[in-house]
Amino acid sequence: MLIQNVVLHPVSSPVIGRGYLLIEGTKIARLGPMSQWDGEAGDDSFAGLHVYPGLVDAHSHLGMFGDSLGAEGEDGNEETDPTTPHLRAIDAVNGMDRGFSEALDYGVTTVVTGPGSANPISGQMAALKTAGVCVDDMVIEPFIAMKFALGENPKNVYAHRSQTPTTRMATAAVIREQLYRARRYGEDLDAFEKDEEGELDPPEYDAKCEALLPVLRGEVAAHFHAHRADDLFTAVRIAREFSLRAVIIHGTEGHLIAERLARTGIPVVCGPVIGTRSKPELSAMSRGNPAVLWKNGVKIAVCTDHPEVPEEFLMLSAAICRREGLSPEAAIRAVTLDAAEIIGLDARIGSLEAGKDADLVFYRGDPLGGLEKPEAVFVDGVRVR
Repeated sequence: MLIQNVVLHPVSSPVIGRGYLLIEGTKIARLGPMSQWDGEAGDDSFAGLHVYPGLVDAHSHLGMFGDSLGAEGEDGNEETDPTTPHLRAIDAVNGMDRGFSEALDYGVTTVVTGPGSANPISGQMAALKTAGVCVDDMVIEPFIAMKFALGENPKNVYAHRSQTPTTRMATAAVIREQLYRARRYGEDLDAFEKDEEGELDPPEYDAKCEALLPVLRGEVAAHFHAHRADDLFTAVRIAREFSLRAVIIHGTEGHLIAERLARTGIPVVCGPVIGTRSKPELSAMSRGNPAVLWKNGVKIAVCTDHPEVPEEFLMLSAAICRREGLSPEAAIRAVTLDAAEIIGLDARIGSLEAGKDADLVFYRGDPLGGLEKPEAVFVDGVRVR
């Protein structure tokens, strides 16, 4: 399929004022100025529209907490055990949830979704396309990150049960203990596999430790839910202790420690930026937080944290960040290429480039106006809206 005479916003390169984009199968095959197209004429029905890569929400709980279902649809927190790294988001995601359809309506084509943040170690986050009805057909990466949580949420869940953790000290200790156990488990596995004499027995299978091994090896990112500045520092401390590939989720008080945070090199997925200061650790919430972090050199993405903010308001969230000081280019990147880079999927999504997934969003005007609804949406080369 050839889309022609459109304004291309590749994100990774300058805007092409009058361009073409060729789709072959599920991928972008070619793109460039119309003056460089040497083939047959293509589809002119999108002429004049602005084409952006599909939007990427780097942190949500889409499909984990069922829309309008109440307790029956709440499958995002296993509040019976503080450490549940073996739980997989794909076993809870309801691909029929209305939130997926609404995400597509507003150009969100990829989301990271999963459990948490009730438990210090909540489980495995997944990256999904938003088009489909069965999670197995929608999944890009079933285990894109391990979700950790610091601060109020674990305390509030377990304090009324008089069960650890009831303090920030205990939350960090629970995480550290499980990571140490997993590291020792991995060492025992390595020793068994290298034992040419057959003298060693393999360690007894441990599902929690098995789930944490790719995190300890740096193959899977560690996403730390943290709002307060001291919790951000705890995330950094644990990440350094275990050489984790860390990402901070929310980072609400990041603007108070931006220079210090920038020196860690850890990216921050900011948000939700729409909402109220609904609990103590949000008391310093500022909609200018992403801009302050970005200006200090922190790589950022902007998220909805759906269902805290409905998925359809991802671009509106970026528009608010622009209003608060983020440059237009940075605001777009925060929901496209930078978001894709932070979650490790920039080889497939986040920009308009040959070889990448043909996830496209067509706008009549400036999407950062805040109220612009896409004219068309493609996922993997298929028009879905």
